Amino acid sequence: MLNENIKRLRKSKGLSQEELAIKLNVVRQTISKWENGLSVPDSSMLILLAEELDTSVSVLLGESVKEYGSDDIKAISEKLEVINLQLANRSLAKVKTIRWILISVSVLIVLVFIALACMNSSYLNWNYNNHELAVAGTMMHGFEFLFVRLAPIVFLGCVIGIVMTYKKR
Repeated sequence: MLNENIKRLRKSKGLSQEELAIKLNVVRQTISKWENGLSVPDSSMLILLAEELDTSVSVLLGESVKEYGSDDIKAISEKLEVINLQLANRSLAKVKTIRWILISVSVLIVLVFIALACMNSSYLNWNYNNHELAVAGTMMHGFEFLFVRLAPIVFLGCVIGIVMTYKKR
C-alpha cells in the first residue's frame, strides 16, 4: 500500500521520479524501488517524503484516522519494520522457489542423461525402411544430439544459480 500511495501522490503532484529524487537528495532508482515495493524509506525519509508530497505520514502508510507528528518516529519505525519484514519474507520465498526450480532442472538433466546412457542409442539399429521407425529414430537422434550438447551448459548454469541462492545477502 505504501508503494502505491507514493506513486499516486507523486503523479498527482506532477513530479517525475527524477524530480522527487532530487528534492529528497536520493537517486531516481531509490524512488523506483519504493514505488515497486522492493524497499521502503526509513522513518526520517518518510517524514521528508510526506512533506514533499504535501501529505501526512499516516496517509502515505494508508491510514486516514490517526495523524502522526514528526516526533512520533517510533510508531512510524514500527510500521516500517513490519513492512521491511514482509518484503524480506517475500524476497526469501522467491529465492527458495528459484532454488527448487534450479534443483529440479538439474535432477531432470541427470535423469535424462542416465536414461540416454541406458538406451545406448539402440534406435540406431532400427530398420529405417519402416517409415514410422525412421521418423521416430530420427526424432530420438535429434533429441539426443541437441540434449548432449545443450544440457551440460544448462546444468552448469543451474549449479551456479543454486550456489548463488545460498550466498549470504
